[in-house]
Amino acid sequence: MTQFINHKDRVVTDAIDGLVGSSGGQLARLDGFPHIKVVVRSDWDKSKVALVSGGGSGHEPAHAGFVGRGLLTTAVCGEVFASPSLDAVLAGILAVTGKPGCLLIVKNYTGDRLNFGLAAERARALGLKVNMVIVDDDAALPELPQQRGLAGTLFVHKIAGALAEAGEDLDKVTAAAEDVIARTTTLGMSLDTCTVPGSPKEQRIAHGHAELGLGIHGEAGVEQVAYTNARDAMAMVVEKLVVSSNTQPVVALLNNLGGTSDLEMSVLANELLNSPISHRLKYLIGPAPLMTSLDMRGFSVSLLPFIKSHILALQAPSGRTAWPGMRELKPSELMPVPEGLKPVLAAATKHPARRDFIKKCCTVLIAAEADLNALDAKSGDGDTGSTLSTAARALIDSLDQLPLADLSQLYRAIGLVLSQTMGGSSGVLLAIFFTAAGDASAKGKGPIGALAAGLERIQQVGGAQIGDRTMIDALRPALEGLNNGIEAAAAAARTGADGTSRILMAKAGRATYVSAENLAGNNDPGAEAVARLFEQMS
Repeated sequence: MTQFINHKDRVVTDAIDGLVGSSGGQLARLDGFPHIKVVVRSDWDKSKVALVSGGGSGHEPAHAGFVGRGLLTTAVCGEVFASPSLDAVLAGILAVTGKPGCLLIVKNYTGDRLNFGLAAERARALGLKVNMVIVDDDAALPELPQQRGLAGTLFVHKIAGALAEAGEDLDKVTAAAEDVIARTTTLGMSLDTCTVPGSPKEQRIAHGHAELGLGIHGEAGVEQVAYTNARDAMAMVVEKLVVSSNTQPVVALLNNLGGTSDLEMSVLANELLNSPISHRLKYLIGPAPLMTSLDMRGFSVSLLPFIKSHILALQAPSGRTAWPGMRELKPSELMPVPEGLKPVLAAATKHPARRDFIKKCCTVLIAAEADLNALDAKSGDGDTGSTLSTAARALIDSLDQLPLADLSQLYRAIGLVLSQTMGGSSGVLLAIFFTAAGDASAKGKGPIGALAAGLERIQQVGGAQIGDRTMIDALRPALEGLNNGIEAAAAAARTGADGTSRILMAKAGRATYVSAENLAGNNDPGAEAVARLFEQMS
């Protein structure tokens, strides 16, 4: 995979320089590249307990992104997924440790334990006070004696960091860190593996599956499970966490493993807030990328039981924007829709034939969702099928509230439903189309004439003409062909839709920004939807 790097051997040092240089003077680094990669607080005066953490890179913003007031004093960075060297850890300790001493916060991996542990021994031999804690919050295999350190490490960073910033002594900071570690559990899930710079991507996870209980270094999870949706994914994670936890209120940390979009993370947050442990959730950190695994498309949940002293430390201010803060969870407030925007339909009336006809049209659009999305991906943003199917489902749901027996009112009602449920310019245009058709029908136009009036109106508003590579290329010929029967209309729509594949310069819609080679041979998705609709009607 192509990545925005210069060379795999310089990716970590380049990233550190970028982080330090963009910190506005808050961060500095030791002059030891490439072997000693240590980021420190530029304002540190050694008057308080120092917090030293680190490990392999690839987990950004951890660890260097959390160096700052109320968090870490220094971060010792290794190469991607590789422990930093003994000399690098010792350099980090010596650079920030004064008489109050320092605490090393280490994730439970062999390389980190050995290098940080030996560096601590050497620092003690030099007369420094150094304590070390090992984070082992992984809940994937609770029976293992050596569980991995995962995103729960951030609880330790923040709580120990707040206490150190407040001037507490080394023993109290260490005891608090050990207490947090003993109480914290974490479990993750991913849909894909990560991409290590300069290495081929491992395609380990089977199609339609997710990996449960994975680490943060690209290693395989405990098991591969069938993936269905976000709700089931979160339920699986929460179920295993509850087994390893108790029943008291908790703080949850929702972590993005690096490659999951903000939209997906918000969906996952919603599922967490509505999961079987929702009654226990009192505070939430995230969703945010905190302890990532490069570009892994996954998430993890960490739980920490409610302890007042820990809550106060988590709420304490910090000096780094990478820390998203913690929010107390409260019931969501629903505000009323402004007056005049609630859909008000004419009184519902029955007309079984029209009801069946509308439902059939909607079913056609729902069935075409994937095909239309694929077409739109060639010339737009890939959502035409989803937009139309969403509107079609909403229309089906409202069938029993529609004035089916009054065609004029029915057109207007359909326009209103579409304006409420269908996004984008297509939703507005189709709402205008049906509203104008309703007005024309009320003035005595027949069904074909009313629809033609709707077409004229959307062409006036939208400006699209035949040949502009839009749904108009199929809709106008279809409506003109209706005078000769539905079969003629369907044939005209199909000819118009297929003709859009030979139009290499669009003059309306998102396709105007797309090159000719991407348009060639691909029907406009809106025109294709119209053609399929008329073909099924015929």
